[in-house]
Amino acid sequence: MELKEKRTELWLEDLEDYNPITIQCHDNPDADAIASGYGLYCYFQSKGKDVSLVYSGRNQIQKSNLVLMRDMLKIPVEYIPVGEEPVYRPGLLITADCQYGAGNVTRMNADAVAIIDHHQREIEDMELTRIHSGLGSCSTLVWQMLLEAGYEVTDENGLGTALYYGLYTDTNQFSEIFNPTDRDARDMLPFKQSLVTTFRNSNISLEELDIAGIAMRDYFYDDHYKFAVVRSQPCDPNILGLINDFLLQVDKMETSVVFNENSEGYKISVRSCVQEVNASELASFLTEGIGSGGGHYEKAGGFISKKKYVKKFGDKLPETYFKERMAEYHEGFELIYAKDYEADLAEFKLYEKLKNPIGYVKADEVVPIGTPIIVRTMEGDTDIIKVTEKDYIMIGVDGEVYPIKEEKFNRSYEKSDREYCFERDVVDAQYIPTIRNCLTGENTAITSYAKTCIPTGQARIYAKPVVGDVKVFTLWGKYYRGRTGDYLAVRCDDLHDVYLINKNIFAKTYAECEG
Repeated sequence: MELKEKRTELWLEDLEDYNPITIQCHDNPDADAIASGYGLYCYFQSKGKDVSLVYSGRNQIQKSNLVLMRDMLKIPVEYIPVGEEPVYRPGLLITADCQYGAGNVTRMNADAVAIIDHHQREIEDMELTRIHSGLGSCSTLVWQMLLEAGYEVTDENGLGTALYYGLYTDTNQFSEIFNPTDRDARDMLPFKQSLVTTFRNSNISLEELDIAGIAMRDYFYDDHYKFAVVRSQPCDPNILGLINDFLLQVDKMETSVVFNENSEGYKISVRSCVQEVNASELASFLTEGIGSGGGHYEKAGGFISKKKYVKKFGDKLPETYFKERMAEYHEGFELIYAKDYEADLAEFKLYEKLKNPIGYVKADEVVPIGTPIIVRTMEGDTDIIKVTEKDYIMIGVDGEVYPIKEEKFNRSYEKSDREYCFERDVVDAQYIPTIRNCLTGENTAITSYAKTCIPTGQARIYAKPVVGDVKVFTLWGKYYRGRTGDYLAVRCDDLHDVYLINKNIFAKTYAECEG
């Protein structure tokens, strides 16, 4: 069947010509698989389709929290036993939270197949596919697709609670959220807190308690770098977080990684309790090139594709890989603390900011003065406790968003009548930054209020290329990681205002000048 319209991504309306429709979760479905499948079920049911939600495999749903979720939210998920031959489902088959033909989903035959998933891509050459491996849950992806289709997610049918709980469980109680769309779903989905609490309090079985105990008994500890590596038996992702939270309570432990293996690869949980290690960054480091990872400063997680791991490392034991990679991470950085840093200016060159147009927003034009807000970007959330008349929010050429005060804005930029366009003026516009009103919960696209300004040329810095990996701990309490080719920058008017500039951004925004 032809798609109605050629798109860069699959939309739900591209599937509306099919009937009947079967939505299949992976075998041994978790909360995210059930929730995302249910979201698709509700959508196609609203379109009058003959739709069913199914799963297969050797075992039926048994975990207490999943049984409660299914029964209390009245999710019509049906078990289909494994037979000698694949089951035939007429019409369209959509695999949710999994990929047709992958090892974690029983094969069913159908007239047409679509894939909606958030894991690393395993299946190629299928036209009806939407895979966003950067998202923390398939529930988020389905929520996003429902919004695109104009379908209002409410909790009258339990869908809001289901999608919220799916995201909650797949991101280890939101501690492993690193994509802004996941954060949007968390903040905007309607849900019943009492039901989520009920599901959460039934999350661990006696068997999983044994799994946690065995894992913590058999650990590896590096006394020099004070990190632990622990392998767990297959279990719910939340159990990995539970084990890791306990590990970090040990007095000598500073960072830790807990992992388990499934048919697709390795799920990891990462923890840090020291400022020198950002758990989100460490998770990204451990999964670099073979998966995806991220989260928060102290808690993060990720997934490593077994196919990519084997291709790169062969038969190396994952325990060995994590031990080596953790040691490599800890020993691989030069640490620079801005408050103590004494720049040898003979090693630096003088640069002036180019007069490239960039965006700015006066915060009190978006929300009233005194309103606490969060600025949400691809890089994370930036908190401003309360908006004042002196707060500006800048949007750089690479999509970076940062707050500055009016005095610094007036000193460094001049306003322009040129119309601002985020899609044109930002090189890689993956996510439109938003302002979240912490009082009302309302999200507003920052680009709706953005105007253009031009650097005055008065913003001068000393800078030099970085050699190796560097972490700079800034005066405002955050650290930034730089790699070879990035630039270490020092403001001319404050030699302790030290920070890093990505090499791609630097080349576009600065030019060497005479002293």
